[in-house]
Amino acid sequence: MILVWLMVILFAGGIGAWLAESRGAEHPRAVALAAILLDLFLVILMLVAPDTLGLGTADTVAQLGQQGEWLVLLQADWIPRFGVSFIFGADGLGLMLIALTVFLGLVSLGAAWGEIHERSGFFYFNLLWTLAGVIGVFTALDLFLFFFFWEVMLIPMYFIIAIWGHENKEYAAMKFFIFTQVSGLLMLLSILVLVYFHYDSTQQMTFSYFELLGTQLPDNISMWVMLGFFIAFATKLPAVPVHNWLPDAHSQAPTAGSVILAGILLKTGAYGLLRFTVPLFPAESVVFGPYAMTLGVISILYTAKVAFAQTDLKRLIAYTSVSHMGFVLLGIYAWNAQAVQGAVMTMLAHGFSAAALFMLAGGLQHRIHTRDMDKMGGLWGVAPQMAFMAMFFTVAAVGMPGLGNFVGEFLVLLGSFQVSHTITAFAALGLVVAAVYSLIVIQKVFFGKNVNNLKMADLSGMEFLCLALMMIGLIWMGMYPQTMLDMAQPTLQSLNIAFPG
Repeated sequence: MILVWLMVILFAGGIGAWLAESRGAEHPRAVALAAILLDLFLVILMLVAPDTLGLGTADTVAQLGQQGEWLVLLQADWIPRFGVSFIFGADGLGLMLIALTVFLGLVSLGAAWGEIHERSGFFYFNLLWTLAGVIGVFTALDLFLFFFFWEVMLIPMYFIIAIWGHENKEYAAMKFFIFTQVSGLLMLLSILVLVYFHYDSTQQMTFSYFELLGTQLPDNISMWVMLGFFIAFATKLPAVPVHNWLPDAHSQAPTAGSVILAGILLKTGAYGLLRFTVPLFPAESVVFGPYAMTLGVISILYTAKVAFAQTDLKRLIAYTSVSHMGFVLLGIYAWNAQAVQGAVMTMLAHGFSAAALFMLAGGLQHRIHTRDMDKMGGLWGVAPQMAFMAMFFTVAAVGMPGLGNFVGEFLVLLGSFQVSHTITAFAALGLVVAAVYSLIVIQKVFFGKNVNNLKMADLSGMEFLCLALMMIGLIWMGMYPQTMLDMAQPTLQSLNIAFPG
């Protein structure tokens, strides 16, 4: 029940924050803070003291007959006539992503603390419901339930962009909604086809992930069904050519929205590929693997090149985000121990580094009312704490040794080299390009001459605390990556990824 409580607390907290709006702007954020802190407390218990919650015991997983990698697994009937059930589960991979979601939810709350004043109750309602939807995506193991949460997390994010965004917010929100909704409907169609052929061969109607594994599809449609899943998840990742919604969404979203988008929502696409697409369609994924890896490399290089042309700071960070997530796509479809472990590490590290960079960019925009880097310069002397944090997270994002991003991308390249030397060589070139444009950004924004004589406040205590916690997370992942690798290993072994030794 612990997984259900994580979502119920956020759903109830969102409603409570909205109802508290009539009592003043401070009450909704206090309710939202209480809900997220309660969730964070439960997640910490799951990580450090699972026995106190009954995790990992035989009776928690016996209902579905699954043992081993699952820490907790829960099943209850929902719509038995159509084989739809409440099936929630968390293994090491899921637990890490849940922890990332709740932590970055707290960071996004910190980013919104001094920025959101208009209709704050409804804002925090949408924020908490987005987080609840994401946790549902990371834990749902019934495909109908998974699709339900996939939609739950999209609609509140649409409102966050459309209501509290910047000058072209309506356009960006609609573009985000169309891309994600159309690709989501393709996934729903693929789910229904998969369920139909499973029923045709077994006479059992079910949407259970465990039951659908190994379903045989006719050769003439199996690849198309797999592509329905792939397109939905690649759009959310995102990968070229279905990445076009992301720069607009990021540049127009409020700071908290950008933090959630970059740090959490993109990871749902990677998680979907790793949990559903490849395991449900192993043969088709092997055939499609070289094409997916090529798309990953194109995403790395193309969006890194496009980033050079940007003067809008948030658009530039958005394109770099697509570039770095290309390593995740590359690692997943290399499908060996090093590459997939690297993809998982990159997902986690990118969650911290990208969220921090968007928090800094949003803070700059809130202070000086522009995202145009040509109008910036010399801010190191004006806001030294912000400049230091920007420097740290920039070098982290480009793969500084000793930080989490380096470990993830190095493992991806190590694993993909075993599959294709050429693809790996081109992917490594993306790291060089990333270092160049990152140095250009730091030079334009924080060094040089302050031509517009900009004056602004440095980081607030809330901002500094959020950024410091993300800094500690990246250092921990870089210096002690075995913590995360050990948590993910049972999950990856259950997906038939062979580990040496």
